[in-house]
Amino acid sequence: MVDAAPRWLAVFDLDGTLTWRDTLVLFLLSFLRRHPWRVFGLWRLPFALLSFVARGRDRGALKSRVIRMLMGGAARTEVDACADAFVDTLRPPRRLRPAALAAVEAHRAAGDYLVLLSASPDLYVPRIGRYLGFERTLCTELAWRAERLDGGLRTANRQGAEKLRCLTWLRTQYPGLPIVAYGNSAADLDHLRQADRALLVNGNAAARALAKRWGIPTADWS
Repeated sequence: MVDAAPRWLAVFDLDGTLTWRDTLVLFLLSFLRRHPWRVFGLWRLPFALLSFVARGRDRGALKSRVIRMLMGGAARTEVDACADAFVDTLRPPRRLRPAALAAVEAHRAAGDYLVLLSASPDLYVPRIGRYLGFERTLCTELAWRAERLDGGLRTANRQGAEKLRCLTWLRTQYPGLPIVAYGNSAADLDHLRQADRALLVNGNAAARALAKRWGIPTADWS
């Protein structure tokens, strides 16, 4: 009898890896189309950008501030309705890369476990994970006050070193399974380096140079 091929834990980044563009910007624009009066909250954006530059370029803090400007106090029903409609717009090749979806399906066909790991918020990312058939989704979680969106971070911004922490945690949830990880940015290289196998996809020149230095192969997914 021939032993079955070992299963892998396949960990995919979202923005720029599975998708063509940043999903948070698209989601916020879709929310503004439904609630156009909230655009007036952007008067605080210049101050948030100045703080971002002056205080160490904390992407998580900037993300939280922009979400609060545009969505703070929104009812859960409003957010959920927008999230459902937004995910319905994710149809390849408009938003999702066909080559990326092919990679997901190849892992599924091989019997591998699928995890979506994203710095984008849980306002909509878990829905994308369910839509694509991922077993588990890890993303940046936001705070609520009862049924109203607060917008503060309930977890660390899941980027860079935080993604590495998530990868380490995943090893405890799937003991003994080798991990293959996919990402698209220099910030993803922290956890890609610690995976058993990794691929940098659609990376810019700087990310590709770092990947080459660390022996991580690269590819372009259309």
